[in-house]
Amino acid sequence: MSGRLLIVANRLPLSVVSGPHGPVIEPSIGGLATGLRGPHEEGEGLWVGWAGAMPGLRAAARKQAMAALREQRFAPIELSRQEVEAYYNQFSNGVLWPTLHYLIDRLPAEMGDWQVYQEINNRFADEVARHWRPGDLVWVHDFHLMLLPKLLRERLGDAQIGFFLHVPFPSSEVFRVLPWRAELLRGLLGADLIGFHTLGYLRHFSSALLRTLGMDVRIDRVDHGDRTTRLVAMPMGIDVETFDRLAVDADVRREVAALRRQSGRAKIMLGVDRLDYTKGLPRRLMAFERLLEMRGPDASPVQLVQVAVSSRNDVSEYKRHKRGVDELVGRINGRFGSPDFTPIRYVNSSLDLPAVTTLYRAADVMLVTPVRDGLNLVAKEFVAARSDEDGVLLLSEFAGAATEMPEALKVHPYDVNGTVDVMATALAMPREERRRRMRALRDSVTKSNVHNWVRTFLDELRRTGETSAVPVGDGEKLREALATARQRGPLTLFVDYDGTLVDFAARPELAVPAPALLATLRMLAASTDLDVHVVSGRPRAFLEKWFGSLPVGLHGEHGLVSRSPGGVTWTSTTLDNTEWRERVQRLMKRFSAQAPGSIVETKALSVAFHYRQVAPETARLIVEEIRLHLADMLSQSNAVVLAGKQVLEVRPIGIHKGNIVKRVMGERSLASTAVVLGDDVTDEDMFATAGPDAITIKVGSGRTDARYRVEDCREARRLLETLLAPADLRPATPLSP
Repeated sequence: MSGRLLIVANRLPLSVVSGPHGPVIEPSIGGLATGLRGPHEEGEGLWVGWAGAMPGLRAAARKQAMAALREQRFAPIELSRQEVEAYYNQFSNGVLWPTLHYLIDRLPAEMGDWQVYQEINNRFADEVARHWRPGDLVWVHDFHLMLLPKLLRERLGDAQIGFFLHVPFPSSEVFRVLPWRAELLRGLLGADLIGFHTLGYLRHFSSALLRTLGMDVRIDRVDHGDRTTRLVAMPMGIDVETFDRLAVDADVRREVAALRRQSGRAKIMLGVDRLDYTKGLPRRLMAFERLLEMRGPDASPVQLVQVAVSSRNDVSEYKRHKRGVDELVGRINGRFGSPDFTPIRYVNSSLDLPAVTTLYRAADVMLVTPVRDGLNLVAKEFVAARSDEDGVLLLSEFAGAATEMPEALKVHPYDVNGTVDVMATALAMPREERRRRMRALRDSVTKSNVHNWVRTFLDELRRTGETSAVPVGDGEKLREALATARQRGPLTLFVDYDGTLVDFAARPELAVPAPALLATLRMLAASTDLDVHVVSGRPRAFLEKWFGSLPVGLHGEHGLVSRSPGGVTWTSTTLDNTEWRERVQRLMKRFSAQAPGSIVETKALSVAFHYRQVAPETARLIVEEIRLHLADMLSQSNAVVLAGKQVLEVRPIGIHKGNIVKRVMGERSLASTAVVLGDDVTDEDMFATAGPDAITIKVGSGRTDARYRVEDCREARRLLETLLAPADLRPATPLSP
C-alpha cells in the first residue's frame, strides 16, 4: 500500500489573517500551491511549513489558528521575529537568493547567519520526522531548505526523499562564492531525486559536485557512499484550465473591453512581476523610455501597464530597489505624459487571478525580461490566457522558460538598445505571425501543465526509491548462496583485478598480485567444478606476465583481448575505426603535463588517464576539462568515455566486461552459476549481464546492481578462499595477507 505525500516548503500555501470573528485562513494562489493542492487533499498527506507572521493575532487567536491548520493537515512551523529576520531575510533572501541568481555584487559584507539557517532546517527535519510513517514520500521544495534532505536521511534512514529547486542553480564558479558550498551540496545529496527546471541548471549542479566534492555525475545520477541520487530536469507548468476558464469569463471579458477603451488607440505592453531586482525592471523601463523616444510624438501611442508587487520589504536591498523603480517610473511619466495620457500605468499592489487574466487578455505585448529567473510562470500564464491566439510574448533568454518557448521573441535583458529593437518588432508583428507563434506556445504550455509536472516528479521519486536501495546480504547469507549454488552444479567465476583482488597503487604497474593470491587462483582453477576468469581493464601484456601460467581465462582491456582457460592463444575484437585513439592520446598527454602525478596509459585499443596521485582540486578541474574536450572530439566517433575510480578511459563503444560474461556463459555445455566480483562502474556491466540467478558481489562502497557486498579487497580474497574446500576443510586462517 502506498504511503502519504509529505510536502515540505518554507511557507504553507495560505495566509492567516485577523477576521471579525477570529483568525481567517486564506488559501494562496500560485503554481506550487495550485499544483500540490490536489495530492495534499486526495492522498491524506501533510504540508509542513511556516504559517507566516499572522499579523493582528493575539496569543489566543494564534493558538486557535494553529489548531485549525492542523485539522486541515498542515504542520505549521513557528518562527520568532528574530528567526525570520536571520533565517529568511538575511540568509535565504540576502545571501542564497542573489548568489543563485548570479547577482553576487548584491551580497552583504557579512553574509547572513549560517547558524540560524542550520537551526531552522533542523527544526523542519524534526517536524517531518515526527509525522513520517514508513511508505510516505517526502518532497522538499526550494533553497530555504537545502540542508533538509541530508537531515531527514539521518533521521529517517531509507525514506524516499525528493527535492526540487525552483530557482536557478548557477555555474560552479559563482556557487563557490558561498563559504558553505560543500555543506549545501551534501545537504541536497540526502535526497533520492533532485529536480531542476532546466538541463543547464542540472549541468551546473553536476559541475559543482565535481569541483567542490570531487564527485563524478554519470549523466543523471551521482553515487556517494552506498547511495545514489538521481538528477532530473523537469520544468514546472501552470494550471492551464484555470486560465482557460477565466479567459472566457463574462466579467473578465467586460473588464478587458473597458481597459481597451481606457487605453484608446494605444497598444498595451504589459509587465507582471514581483518587485525583485532579478526581474530586470530598471532596464525594462529604460528600454521603454527609449522606445518612446524612437517613435516620436506623431507615432501611434504605446502604453506600458506595469504591475510590480512589493516583495521582501524587510530586506534593505529590496527597499533600495523599490525606490529606484518608483523614481524611474515617475521620471518617464513626467517626461512623456500629458493631461489625457499616462505612458506607464504603475500598479504597486497584488492582483487576484481574474484581474491578472484581464491584463493578459488586453495586452498586445507581454514583457518578461528578468536578468535571471529560475523559470518564470508569468510567461506561461500569459500564453494560457490567450485562447484568442493573439498577443506577442517577449522573453528574456535568461529566464528558465526560454528553453521551452522558442516561439517567443527573445531578448538579452542587459542589452537595453537590443530590447528596444525587439519591442518595436513585437509591436509591428503581423497578425498571422502572432497567431502562428501563439498556437505553438499554447500547445507546449498545455501539454506541460502543473498537474503533469507533479505527477511525473512523484512517479520518478517512487521509481527511484524502488531502485536506489541496494540489497546487501551479510557474509553468512553470501556464503549460503555460494554453497547452495555449488550443490546445484559447477560455478563460473568472473573476477575483476584492480580494486577487487588487489588494492589500488600509486602507479598501475605497482599493483602486482601477491604469491598467496596467485596460489589461491591456481587452486580454484584446479577445482573440477570451478571455471575461473580474470576480467580486467589491464592490457594483455600485464595479464600475460602475472597470470599467464595459470589455467584461468584472461580478458584484458574490458574484453577487447581474451585467452581461454589453459590456452596460449589470444584473440582480439576487430574494430573498423579507431582513428580517435591518437587524438585522445595527444589530448590526455597535453593535460597530463598540467597535472603532476597523472599518467596516460595507452592500450591496444583504448587510452586511460590515471589521476590517483594528482591533488584533488587539480584533478577535478583537469578531468572536467578533459571530459568537455572529449565530448566534442568523440561526438561522431565509435568511442565512449568511461569514468572509473580515479581514471578516465576512452574505449570503443560496445566493448565492455558484460560481453565476456555473456559469451563465456553461452559457450558452456553444462548449466553453471555465474559468480561475479567487481568494484567499479566497469563491473556493473558484468552484474547486469550475468542474469537474475547469478551471484553478483560488489567490493567496497557505492551504488551497485550487485546482490551482495563485501567490504574491501581483503574480504574479497577471503571469500575466494572459502571456495577452495568444503566448509569443514576451510583454513581457519586466511591464506591472503
